[in-house]
Amino acid sequence: MAERICRVLIAKPGLDGHDRGAKVVARALRDAGFEVIYTGLHQTPEMIANTAIQEDVDAVGLSVLSGAHNRLFPEVIRLLREKGAPGVLVFGGGVIPEDDVPELEAAGVAAVFGPGTDTNDIVTFLRERIRQPSR
Repeated sequence: MAERICRVLIAKPGLDGHDRGAKVVARALRDAGFEVIYTGLHQTPEMIANTAIQEDVDAVGLSVLSGAHNRLFPEVIRLLREKGAPGVLVFGGGVIPEDDVPELEAAGVAAVFGPGTDTNDIVTFLRERIRQPSR
C-alpha cells in the first residue's frame, strides 16, 4: 500500500509583502515529503479558502507579518467551515505577539510558530496532526 502524501497550502493573506519565511516553511515541508502548494503574496481569505478546497489540502499554513493576524486567520477558518471544509487544519506563523495566541487558538488555529522556529518543529507538528509518514 502506498504511503499517503499530505497536502499543505502555504498562504500569505493580506497586504504583507514579505514572504521569505513562508517560502522557507514551504521548502522544509516539501523536503520532508509533504506536497506543498504556495499561493504567493496578497491573498484574500476567500482566495485562500477556495484554493484549499480546490486543492483538497489537509492543512493551511498562514504567514502574517503585518499585524492583521487577529482578523485574517479567523476569517480563513470561518470560510473553510462555511464552504464545507471544517477538517482542514490551520496553523500560522509570522510576527505574532504571544498575547494574541490564545485568541487565535480559540478561533481554531491549531498552532502558531514564531520567528526563529526550527522548521523540524513544524514538520513534526504536522506529521503528528495529519499523520504524514516520515521519510
